[in-house]
Amino acid sequence: MVRFSTKQYIEVDVKIESTGFTQADVEKFEAELVDHERLALASRLEKVSERLAAIAPRIAGGPGGDAWSDHEVLAHIAVVSKFYVVLVYRISSGKLTELDLLSYVNLRDVVGEQMAQTQPAELVSAALADQARTTKLLREMDAESFRRRAKLTTGGSIWAEHVARLPLVNHLESHVEQLERSSPLPTLSPEGRGTASG
Repeated sequence: MVRFSTKQYIEVDVKIESTGFTQADVEKFEAELVDHERLALASRLEKVSERLAAIAPRIAGGPGGDAWSDHEVLAHIAVVSKFYVVLVYRISSGKLTELDLLSYVNLRDVVGEQMAQTQPAELVSAALADQARTTKLLREMDAESFRRRAKLTTGGSIWAEHVARLPLVNHLESHVEQLERSSPLPTLSPEGRGTASG
């Protein structure tokens, strides 16, 4: 037990847990934190899916000019949802032990151009199905699988947790926010008529 005083000289007893920790306790604690992160990512992915489903009816088809149209952003979302669920699964299961990440990203973008020819409703349906598969995968895998790594051909390694968190969930959140800004939900005017927000 450690005793310390605040500036007001109020003595406080603080119990130190770590003095009795074994290595097994430390590993168990770390696994619990990893599981917390894994489940939090699954919840974030579920929420971004709900947001995508809500905005889907307002996404118009067609290409953009210098910048991506909403249709092209949606096609990219669909490809990201497909590619990274495969990558998370293959790394977490140990089926993929070495990865050429640049080639993988280049292939993803080629497929994205092809997917932009698909109707928005089909893209949304495919994206939501893949996101649901990833959410289920994240909720069912264990901490060891979540932290499993694959070697990068450029050196270093990448782990399933990183793929799920950055290229997948953070990436999807960013693009769904982009669609939300482009096609905001209507709000009710004082007379009860719908008006565009923001």
